[in-house]
Amino acid sequence: MRTCRATAVGKLTVVLATLVLAVTACGGPSPRAWAASVCGALTPWRSEISRLTSSTDQQMTAQTTPAQAKENLVRLFGGAEQASETARRKVEEAGVPETDHGEEISTGFRTSLGKMRDAYGRARDTIERLDTSEATAFYDGVRAAVDTLNKEYDASALDTSRLNSEELKRAFDEVPECR
Repeated sequence: MRTCRATAVGKLTVVLATLVLAVTACGGPSPRAWAASVCGALTPWRSEISRLTSSTDQQMTAQTTPAQAKENLVRLFGGAEQASETARRKVEEAGVPETDHGEEISTGFRTSLGKMRDAYGRARDTIERLDTSEATAFYDGVRAAVDTLNKEYDASALDTSRLNSEELKRAFDEVPECR
């Protein structure tokens, strides 16, 4: 029973693309330095989310007891929550890029990662509260938790409709950390 989509990694691409579509303020790191810092924060996050998504998919198809599945899923979603917070904190540490609307861009990334972190945390908490005595009810609860997680994850995407910067796009294309 496959209930998790492996699209979490693809959503990182959306997050990175949003960064690429930003506009040019003053006082922070250069676009290249900021892009390098942000990619340095998001690359390990993407790898961890990919690994956790794969593990979750494997867990959902494995022949385990509901209690074993619960323990594993709680651990997996907790790991995704922590990985998202680590990435959010590193983006925060990257500062505000020296571009117009730099504060808005930086805040948008931190907010998006915070919403992803919170979605994983809520999924973990929901599964932690599920009763494992009835397998069908437990797995129905897991499916509902994962469906909610996917909706919340989708809703956490950064709105890039007002952001567009050739300077940042070039920076993300050129810095080695983003390749």
